[in-house]
Amino acid sequence: MEIERSRYIAMLKRRMENGMIKVVTGIRRCGKSWLLFRLFFRYLLSQGVQEDHIIRLALDDRTNRGLRDPDALYGHIKRSIQDNETYYVLLDEVQYVAEFEDVLNSLLHLENVDTYVTGSNAKFLSKDIITEFRGRGDQVHMFPLSYSEFSGAYRGQRENMLREYMLFGGLPYILKCESQEQKIKYLEDLFTETYIKDVVQKNNIKNEAVLDDLINIIASSIGSLTNPTKLANTFKTVKHVSVSANTIKEYLDGLEDAFVVDKAVRYDIKGKKYIETPLKYYFTDIGLRNARIGFRQDEETHIMENIIFNELKFRGFHVDVGAVTLSERNGRGNYVRKQTEVDFVCRRADRKFYIQSALSVADPEKMRQETRPLMNTGDFFKKIIVVREPVIPWRTEEGILIVGLEKFLTDTSILESL
Repeated sequence: MEIERSRYIAMLKRRMENGMIKVVTGIRRCGKSWLLFRLFFRYLLSQGVQEDHIIRLALDDRTNRGLRDPDALYGHIKRSIQDNETYYVLLDEVQYVAEFEDVLNSLLHLENVDTYVTGSNAKFLSKDIITEFRGRGDQVHMFPLSYSEFSGAYRGQRENMLREYMLFGGLPYILKCESQEQKIKYLEDLFTETYIKDVVQKNNIKNEAVLDDLINIIASSIGSLTNPTKLANTFKTVKHVSVSANTIKEYLDGLEDAFVVDKAVRYDIKGKKYIETPLKYYFTDIGLRNARIGFRQDEETHIMENIIFNELKFRGFHVDVGAVTLSERNGRGNYVRKQTEVDFVCRRADRKFYIQSALSVADPEKMRQETRPLMNTGDFFKKIIVVREPVIPWRTEEGILIVGLEKFLTDTSILESL
């Protein structure tokens, strides 16, 4: 099975020989090592780079144990450089090297060395890793497989493909599992034995039971507006446990920092300002979320919303939740203010879109409910409603595009051509 991660290869190509350390980050098991050691290595060979000018070192391999000493690693790389041609240094699991930051920063002084690294310790599983390289780090962030990447390697019946993705997500190893039991066990074990331990280690968490409960609460309410205070109240009323809002925030930040969850902040579309709270949390991989709650909550509405959020992030968009305040007459003829929501406000450079997620808009009332906030944004940016069922893309009289979920996930021109 070969999974091409062409988006990330393109990102690495654009960064070649830019005088910075290319740092590949992302949640564990999303394919960072495969990207660097298999796909990028193969690309370099295809461009005529001689193999002896590509220094590949998997530092978690016992064969390379002696190179975990920083001076030994730096000396090995320097001895491997035999001429003035460019040498590409690919280091996997570089956290095995003590003082790896000094080694990597020292490599920047070698004019014909271009360095690429991955890592999986608590430090590398952090959005702050780039600060370790004194402004000379260039991050390439990886996500689990997008639906397009997943579909390119899927070997089951095509009519089941979207359903499988919505259930088990896009971690690459899922495509190797032959049974549902294998997939479930892989996801459950990965969450318990890897992700939680990463968060606990990095944040020195003492009360793992609270962290476990918090993850379960977030997993059960993806796409719901919340904040640390509201979650602390949930602990008090439901779990009968007193946890401070500050502690909840620290745990949420830890989960986000380890790329397990991501958040979308509310944005007042008409007022053009951010609303600090409440906000929404989504799981980086929907399969992990489903496994976390034992695959018990199979509500397609929230799963769809999480998948669309991840797809937008994969495509490089900044994603917020849109708030639109309306003034409407009530039954007594008085004007009242109502706040409605646009699921996603998406920005990239000077491009901006509004996206709603809905199972269906076949019912006129449901159509009115979904289009009302879109029609009251007060601007003319493009507007889309993504529905679960496969439909031929069409536009309403107001110009809102209606498109099926699978079409939206596989056809990048849906956004690019608007």
